Amino acid sequence: MAGMTLRPYQAQAVDAVMSEWGEGRRKTLLVLPTGCGKTVVFANVAKRVVDAGGRVLVLAHRGELLDQAADKIMAATGLGCSVEKAERTSAGEWFRVTVGSVQSMMRESRLKRFGHGDFDAIVIDEAHHAVSDSYGAVLDWFPDADVLGVTATPDRADRRNLGAVFDSVAFEYSLPAAIRDGYLCPIKAQTVPLSIDLSAVRQSAGDFSAGDLGTALDPYLYQIADEMVAAGCMGRRTVVFLPLVATSKKFRAILESKGFRAAEVNGESEDRAEVLADFDAGRYQVLCNSMLLTEGWDCPAVDCVIVLRPTRSNGLYQQMVGRGTRLSPETGKTELLLLDFLWHTERHDLCRPAHLVASTPEVAEAMTERLAAAGCPEELEAVERAASADVVAQREEALQKELKEMRTRKRKLVDPLQYEMSIADADLMGYAPSFGWEMAPASDKQRAALERAGILPDAVECAGKASLILDKLAKRRAEGLSTPKQIRFLEQKGFVRVGEWPLEAASAMISRIQANGWRTPGNVDPATYAPQAKLQM
Repeated sequence: MAGMTLRPYQAQAVDAVMSEWGEGRRKTLLVLPTGCGKTVVFANVAKRVVDAGGRVLVLAHRGELLDQAADKIMAATGLGCSVEKAERTSAGEWFRVTVGSVQSMMRESRLKRFGHGDFDAIVIDEAHHAVSDSYGAVLDWFPDADVLGVTATPDRADRRNLGAVFDSVAFEYSLPAAIRDGYLCPIKAQTVPLSIDLSAVRQSAGDFSAGDLGTALDPYLYQIADEMVAAGCMGRRTVVFLPLVATSKKFRAILESKGFRAAEVNGESEDRAEVLADFDAGRYQVLCNSMLLTEGWDCPAVDCVIVLRPTRSNGLYQQMVGRGTRLSPETGKTELLLLDFLWHTERHDLCRPAHLVASTPEVAEAMTERLAAAGCPEELEAVERAASADVVAQREEALQKELKEMRTRKRKLVDPLQYEMSIADADLMGYAPSFGWEMAPASDKQRAALERAGILPDAVECAGKASLILDKLAKRRAEGLSTPKQIRFLEQKGFVRVGEWPLEAASAMISRIQANGWRTPGNVDPATYAPQAKLQM
C-alpha cells in the first residue's frame, strides 16, 4: 500500500533522522509544532526500518493514544501494528511495528516477554515525558535500539532535561516557519486588561499548583466571560483550558448565563465522545476542559483558544495553543485568536503568546510589552519582527560600547562577540548549550578551524558554540559573504555591519583603502557607507 505524499519538511525530517542514526547518534529528537504531522514523520521512519528488515516499538504515555497512533501509521504507510497494553500483547503476531503504553511496557514481567534485541528502533511520542524512570526502564531493556523522540518545540529548560536522554536534535521545524509555509494558520494574540493575582499560588512539580490556581482564578470568572463577549467569542469556536474540573464546570455555567452555547468535558465524562462530536459539528460555541484536550484531540474548526491554566512549561503551552493552529478550509477559518490575560505574579518565567514565536527571551519580553500596549488582536509574526528590531537596536547600542574597548586591542583575530554582532545572527546571539557534548570546551580541532577562519578561539565558550560558528562560516562562504578577517579590518576603519556585506564588496573596499596608502578614501564615510548601493551604480 502506498503511503501519503510527504510535505517537504516531513521528507527532510525522515532523512535527517536516518542520517543521525547512521552517523552514530543513536538517541535523537524530532521537533515539530502541534498540527505538523509528527505521526506521519515517525511512521515513515518506522517504514524505513521495517523495509530494511527491522522491528519498531512506538511508545506513548497514555494508553488511549495507542489505537489512534496505530490507525495513523496504517494510513500514512500501510503498516499494520500490534498493541502492548493491559491484557493485549504482540506475542505471536507477525506485525513488525508494535505500539505500546509505557505504563505496560515498563513492567519487568512485560519486558521479559521480549529479547533485548527484539526491536531495532524505538519511537517515543511526546518525548518530553521521556525523562521519567518508566521510559528509562524500557530503553535499558533494549540497549542496542536506535531511539527517536518526538516533541513540540521545547524551551531551554525542556532541552536541558531532554539532553540527559537524547544525543542530538535531528530536525526542527518551527511554528513561525509552519505558519509562513501555509501549513498552520496565523495567530493573532490579544492581551486582555484583566489583572489576575497569582502571587500566592504555590509551585508543584516545577509548575503552578492546579489546586491553588483554581482558587486564585475563581473570583475572576464572571469578568473573563464578559471579556470573551467583548472579544467576539460568540462568533467563534473556542476552547478554554482551566486548572480544575470544578472550575471548568463552574465556568461553563457562567458562560451559559451570558448567552454562550457552552459544554464541558473531563476525564470522568461518560458522554465525552458525544460532546466532542457536537462541538465539532458547531452545536457548541465554547468547550471548557481541565487539561483533558492537550494531546490526542484534533478539531481544525477551533479558531479561539483561551488559556486559563497559566504554566511555566513551553511544551504544555504549545499543546494548548496547538488545538487551534490547524487549517480548516471547510469553515473558512483565517486565523487563530489567542486571548492572553495579565497574570500578576512575581515569577517572570510564565509562558505567554510571545514565547510561541520569539527567538530569544529578550524578544519575548519586548513582544509582551507591545501586545499589552496594543489592546487589540495583533498578528504574532508582525509583532515579533518589530520587537526583534527593537532588541537588535538596543543590543547594538550596548555592544558598541564594549567593542570600542576591543578595537583598542591589537588583535590578529576577530572576537566572536564582534563577529556575532556584525553578521546579526540571532542563533549565535541567543545560543545556549542543550546537550552534554555542547557544554564541553571547544576541541583542539575546532579551535584550529576557528583560528584558520580568523576567529579568536579563546573567547568561544563551549564546543556547541564553536560548532555553530563553524557551520555559519561554511554557509557564509557558500553564499559569498564577507570573511571574519575582512570584518575585523573594515570595522577597525569605522565601517559598520560588515558581516552583511558581499565578499566582493569587502574585497573592493580593502583594495581601495590599500591603494590610498591604507587610509579610507576621502569621499567615503564609513559610518554610512552602503556597499549594495555602490555595487548597483
